[in-house]
Amino acid sequence: MAETVLLYDAYSLIYRAFFAIRVLTGPDGAPVNAIYGLTKMLKKMAADHAPSHHAAVFDLGAPQKRLALLPSYKAQRPPTPPTLETQLPAIREILQALGIPIVEIEGDEADDIIATLAVQAANKGHNVLIASSDKDFMQIVGPRIRLLRGDSKETVIVDPEGVKARFGVTPAQMVDFLSLLGDSVDNIPGAPGVGEKTAAQLLQDYGTLENLLARASEIGKPKLRESLLTAAERLQANRRLIALQTDVPLAIDLETLRVRSPDTAALAVLYRRFGFKSLLAELTASSATAERDLFTAK
Repeated sequence: MAETVLLYDAYSLIYRAFFAIRVLTGPDGAPVNAIYGLTKMLKKMAADHAPSHHAAVFDLGAPQKRLALLPSYKAQRPPTPPTLETQLPAIREILQALGIPIVEIEGDEADDIIATLAVQAANKGHNVLIASSDKDFMQIVGPRIRLLRGDSKETVIVDPEGVKARFGVTPAQMVDFLSLLGDSVDNIPGAPGVGEKTAAQLLQDYGTLENLLARASEIGKPKLRESLLTAAERLQANRRLIALQTDVPLAIDLETLRVRSPDTAALAVLYRRFGFKSLLAELTASSATAERDLFTAK
């Protein structure tokens, strides 16, 4: 039976937790909403999917490779909210106590590290779940790779059929699809006037962005034809920006990401420090059950 590798897109989940719970403070009055929300989220995903391996992957430093292609890449993103910034060190403490390895590489984006780990694990016969709200990961969804995508209301597992149902294209076409659309979050301009439905229809008709641009002069709609011809160079550059890198050099053995028992003593200290009474009660109850099982086992 194949084991499951669960890869957490750390900042995606942290921001999701931060905005899902708007106000929550600890005993000292400091904000703890992101810490609490993320902890609950991680515990639920672990319980629901029972991974054999897991890791929280962070961005570290500027994304040098993509900045070299587009100096304005992510330039419009606002700074981290101060009330979230103050929680980041504690989030790392929680991850350590939960036994979740942290993976980060200076200058490499978390997306590329996750993509590399996912492909490596899938090639070894493991099933992979990527916990993220980033649709870029849909380009590597496949027989053994799924996207665990959610918001404050629900979480869904996206497989290849799910990608096609949502966007009208296959995972293999997602890079071309996203290149046509651009990405306002990352400050990547697409083809003017091209939305999701138009992009999907173009790729259904022409297969690939390369083929579409080669035959753009055949398109009957003048405005769409002109938009594609004018943006052709930009769209080709977009492919290089948007395509996930699956060959990031990683000095990581998959076995170092194997799930291990949490440090319950450290978790108890943290839960008390942040005022997480319900989580502390759960931890105490589970510890008591484990102790009873240990001494009553035949």
